[in-house]
Amino acid sequence: MKRYKDLAPPPRTIMTPGPVEVDPRVLRAMSYPILGQFDPAFTDLMNETMEMLRELFVTGNQWCYPVDGTSRSGLEAVLVSLIEPGDRVLVPIYGRFGHLLTEIAERCGAEVITIEAEWGTVFDPEQVMDAIRQYRPGLVAMVHGETSTGCMQPLREIGHYCREMDVLFVVDAVATIGGVPVYTDEWQVDAVMGGTQKCLSVPAGMAPLTYNDRVERKLLARKSIERGLRSASEFQPAAMPGHSRIASNYLDLAQLQDYWSPARLNHHTEATSMLYALREGLRILLEEGLEARFARHAENGAAIVAGVRGMGLQLFGNDQARLPVVTCIEIPPGIDGESVRSMLLEDFGIEIASSFGPLKGRIWRIGSMGYSSSRKNVLHVLGALEATLLRHGFKLPAGEGVQAALDVYARKEEVTC
Repeated sequence: MKRYKDLAPPPRTIMTPGPVEVDPRVLRAMSYPILGQFDPAFTDLMNETMEMLRELFVTGNQWCYPVDGTSRSGLEAVLVSLIEPGDRVLVPIYGRFGHLLTEIAERCGAEVITIEAEWGTVFDPEQVMDAIRQYRPGLVAMVHGETSTGCMQPLREIGHYCREMDVLFVVDAVATIGGVPVYTDEWQVDAVMGGTQKCLSVPAGMAPLTYNDRVERKLLARKSIERGLRSASEFQPAAMPGHSRIASNYLDLAQLQDYWSPARLNHHTEATSMLYALREGLRILLEEGLEARFARHAENGAAIVAGVRGMGLQLFGNDQARLPVVTCIEIPPGIDGESVRSMLLEDFGIEIASSFGPLKGRIWRIGSMGYSSSRKNVLHVLGALEATLLRHGFKLPAGEGVQAALDVYARKEEVTC
């Protein structure tokens, strides 16, 4: 009989746009004993998690809770719960994940209209507002931070215009929540979907989200109660007249909010250890403070940018639209990008990312998110990248990359002294 070795994953410095290194306190929380999902001790943890999510999303929304599943489950839950067949949806695309929102909306039966910006750029808000005026969608779905291109879209003006036009505004903040400002109420975003495996430094497996009363009204119009939960005499229409029932059972936000409400209407078996992890990750985040956390991510992102430029490498994308937590680097001519990544992993224990679609083979992506966003990791990855490039025959000013990053940190220390 075949014998299997003990599980022993190799230690890595993970500098990708997700997943990232997990805070040891989160891993410790995942080892705690399992509680029943309706045990008062566990429902208290659920309530605390909702409270902390309100602070994370900077919102007064009642509904702030995680969907069990990776980040994509949150995207699908919001879109499948809001979009009815024939609804007109506008998706402004400036990278891979705008295309993902488009595909999900199409699968929901929407009439999807897209506008596109060149990868490496973002939209002037006026372009999106023009498209809203022209096409009159019922919903606009947009990515906040595109990890595929290292760009971040300004949202405030678009959110305010959507509210003025009575259009639902749904935002994918998977890459940005917990690392850069996401002001749900101030920007007038109706629903925001996040992820755990990036700036929150929690393993992949939950998708925290929030939505307001405008969204809830649409959910309630499509609500149905699962048949096995109804009493023998209870009649429950599939949805209100003129509306279709939400097509997914597992990702049905109308049912999920009953599960997260004081009613605790049974929906699924909660992912207990993942909830422990999310709660601890949120506790750590709030202990650090949102503004301090944003500043840490901005500083480490700036140090990577300075270090890359100090080596003489070219950055990809528009400087004015740069996502602080993902740095995209153009692979120099004549350099085998995958060979560089392999050497970083095998010789230095560092993982960085390649890309896909039109950028496949053209750029590297270095993430600086959550627990991975530290001075130690930044200096480690820059020094290792420099050594690896020299080994591959790329001529660069030795030592200048790390020195440029150290200059960024020194400037901050001078300011705070």
